[in-house]
Parts: sequence; C-alpha cells; structure tokens
Amino acid sequence: MEMDKKIGAFMDGQKNLTFCSVIDNIPYCASCFYAYMSDGNFILFKSDKKTKHISNALINNNVAGTIIPDVDKIGTIKGIQFSGKFIVPEGDLIEKAKKKYYSKYPFALAIGGDLWAIELLSVKMTDNTLGFGKKLVWEKVIQKIKIL
Repeated sequence: MEMDKKIGAFMDGQKNLTFCSVIDNIPYCASCFYAYMSDGNFILFKSDKKTKHISNALINNNVAGTIIPDVDKIGTIKGIQFSGKFIVPEGDLIEKAKKKYYSKYPFALAIGGDLWAIELLSVKMTDNTLGFGKKLVWEKVIQKIKIL
C-alpha cells in the first residue's frame, strides 16, 4: 500500500522527532532533527553511537516515535505516531541518506555523529484540518512466506 501523500508531505515539512527505544522493558526517548526519505519510507537522523537511545536501538531495533509541530489551536493539530525498525544504513542506502539529510541540514556536516535510519513499518497521522480527530493510517505490507 502506498503512503498517503498528506502523510509524506507532513513528515517532509517537519524537523524534529521524538525517538523511543526500549531495553529490559525500560523505555527511553530522545529528540532529534530528522529528514524523511520517501524512497523506501525512511526517517534519517544523526546521533552519536555512544548515546543511550542509539545504544539501545543497536540491541533492540524495534523503535517508535512521534512527530508533532507546535500549535495553538486544536482545529489545526497535525501529528504522527510511527513504529519501525532501526537500521544502520549501508551501501546505496547510506549514499541516498547522506544526500537527503545533508541537503536539509548542511550545518550537520560539521557536527560529529553517525547517520542512522528508521525503516517505517506503520504510521498514523492525526489531521484535525481534515475534520476533528481524522486519522490517516499507513502500514508497510510485509510479505509472509508460507512453508508447506
């Protein structure tokens, strides 16, 4: 299923996410600047591998998070809840990720840290501009192989 263009445009237009990881049933959240890469539905962000959220995600790659801008009026609220797989981008993906991320944040070239990715598996967007409580939902289709 293709992601709704409203969801992609919203994610592309924002800058900050809250990224949550869990180790030993203890959740940990961090805020990061990010870029959305529609080619493959990835969230890209830069962080040091010594941080708690990256250390956790390298052990348990099931992650979740939110993307929400500051708003003053309930009728204009828009936001994203997502879940996905934390991955270390390599090969062709790291090259595409660098191009996308550094075109949005050129200043980040001068900052230490590594580039990471979250492969989106599900996204729920609340968009009150479409009607109070309106939800747009996307889930990645994962093919399951049946073994006979």
